[in-house]
Amino acid sequence: MGIGEDGRAGLSPAAAAALDGASLVVGGARHLALAAPLAAETLTWPSPITEGYAVVEARRGRPTCVLATGDPFHYGVGAELARRIPADEIAAYPQPSAFSLAAARLGWSLPETACVSLHGRSFERIVPHLQPGARILALSWDETTPGRLAALLAERGMGGSEIVVLEAMGGRRERMRLARAEDFALEGIDPLNTVAIRVAAGPDAQVVPLAPGRDDAWYESDGQLTKAEIRAVTLSALAPRAGGLLWDIGAGSGSIGIEWMLAHPANRAIAVEARPDRAARIARNAARLGAPDLRIVDGPAPDALAALPAPDAVFIGGGATVPGVVEAAWAALASGGRLVINAVTLETEARLAALHAEHGGTMRRLAVSRLEPVGGMHGWRAAMPVTQWIGVKP
Repeated sequence: MGIGEDGRAGLSPAAAAALDGASLVVGGARHLALAAPLAAETLTWPSPITEGYAVVEARRGRPTCVLATGDPFHYGVGAELARRIPADEIAAYPQPSAFSLAAARLGWSLPETACVSLHGRSFERIVPHLQPGARILALSWDETTPGRLAALLAERGMGGSEIVVLEAMGGRRERMRLARAEDFALEGIDPLNTVAIRVAAGPDAQVVPLAPGRDDAWYESDGQLTKAEIRAVTLSALAPRAGGLLWDIGAGSGSIGIEWMLAHPANRAIAVEARPDRAARIARNAARLGAPDLRIVDGPAPDALAALPAPDAVFIGGGATVPGVVEAAWAALASGGRLVINAVTLETEARLAALHAEHGGTMRRLAVSRLEPVGGMHGWRAAMPVTQWIGVKP
């Protein structure tokens, strides 16, 4: 049941009857206060909240009311409970979400607005949405979120962006305040707030491009980096689909896994890297480009692969000649899964030729030259050619 800042007054008659008919009411302390008076037994969400899910699940068949803010199925507890309890055992009474309320206050069209939750989620996941002219609504973690967003925008050359902080919407404490990111100084922000951003990007703004093959300068690297042109072709070979899981073995700087995740917000990736310094570098790169949920496994393959969830695609950028790595990756793939391997050495190329003979697939050689100064003139400098094998498991 969604409940707003207006408490019981905002409930429909059907919702109020369901609330009064429950023998247990579960919610945050704020929700329970908004729903008062309550004759039923109450339970404030424990920490971790999953313990509360178990209590609700154990009461199946008895009238139990779970309170949430706004729409319980829009970044809310309703979706989590529906993973445990069949939908036909649930009666839902939603109210307008914070996104809907904010859009109504601002006159924004929701389909034309990026809606992001930073509540209980990685802060950097907003980075890919920071596009010139974009309108963004972000659910805050607490009162510090608006200031953090302002600092992030200013740091990335978007200090002219407008930030609107909408606090305690729908109740007597509602307030809406506007500031520019570069001189943000709002104080006394209510922890219950939603942030609206109108992005204004300066000419040198750090805007993450939408296409694969982002400029190499985006990545911190010690030289172990799949270069931009090869990376774009490699992502195409991996053929990302929404919600797919990638293993990036020998991840180096993490660029393949990061750009796999940027292809769709539901995509997941696991970067497997044997060197701890490179694993730490991958984490920094992932945060900077807006893929903070990239999972990093610090350890050598194939041993590090043993307990990982089955992938939809695998990229091997390093370690293809290590005994057992290719075999473990191929075995983990389901039918239709893709294995892509890039080689720059003769020994790895020979390994790819053997894989092509065994499994078929596609082999191609990629060569790139870049224009560089030669004295007072310019000439083409060739990068090492890359041999690529693409295998699709039958």
